[in-house]
Amino acid sequence: MRAQAVLISAVAAVLAAVVAVTVVVLLRPAGDAAPLEADEDFGDVRVYAIDLDGAPVPEPGPDAQRVWDLFVRVATPAFAAEAMSEYRVGDAPDSDTMAYVHRDEDDPTLWTLAANIAYADDEDLLTSTLIHEYGHILSLGLADVDPDADDCATFWIDVGCVAASSALFAFDETFWIAYGDLAPAPDDTDAERGEALFEAYPDDFVSDYAATNVVEDFAETFQAFVLEDEPAPDSPVAEKILFFWNLPAYVEVRERIRTDLEWP
Repeated sequence: MRAQAVLISAVAAVLAAVVAVTVVVLLRPAGDAAPLEADEDFGDVRVYAIDLDGAPVPEPGPDAQRVWDLFVRVATPAFAAEAMSEYRVGDAPDSDTMAYVHRDEDDPTLWTLAANIAYADDEDLLTSTLIHEYGHILSLGLADVDPDADDCATFWIDVGCVAASSALFAFDETFWIAYGDLAPAPDDTDAERGEALFEAYPDDFVSDYAATNVVEDFAETFQAFVLEDEPAPDSPVAEKILFFWNLPAYVEVRERIRTDLEWP
């Protein structure tokens, strides 16, 4: 009888363990099913594929989903479905990187968004950051930057040769040529060089980060263009914002984003 009691107790313990594991699995957030990868900016990130409806797969946790939903409002559901291939989510409160985008390595017509959900509770900061990243997408598409160019009559960035017809090239010609040798190269991310330029021309930039290089200045100024009222032409930074007001396609994007975000 004692042996039978021990056997029954052992079986009960096994069943309890199975139930406990089952409960843990059922209660685990859906986002935990996404694979983990190392990321230079965020440490470990969850990696989600984007399905044909523009939704991350598998379903992310609440904060990651909220960030994605805001990005979709900025970029449009159609763009998310047609042009986004991957969503990378990290939680790195010690990182000063809030998000970044890059072209898909296998298909340069598609894009990846990476987001740091440590900043997910700051909606204003998150909104401006995602608009900044969308500014990169608008200015670095295949019509604006050729990844397969052999020669380049304008300038190179890390994803290819910037087209002479692009808004980014016009922005560089209008504003950055004047900075001469003090200007960081278009793909230079050295913080000290950017700081030196900002200190020399503090009235030319919407933020100190904008002085990093012309690519970041374009995206930072685009973000200000979308979120702020049209300025009077009374300062160098105002002239940069007004650059976008003279581009009808960008004005249309601005109005659409502000409408979709219900921006005041």
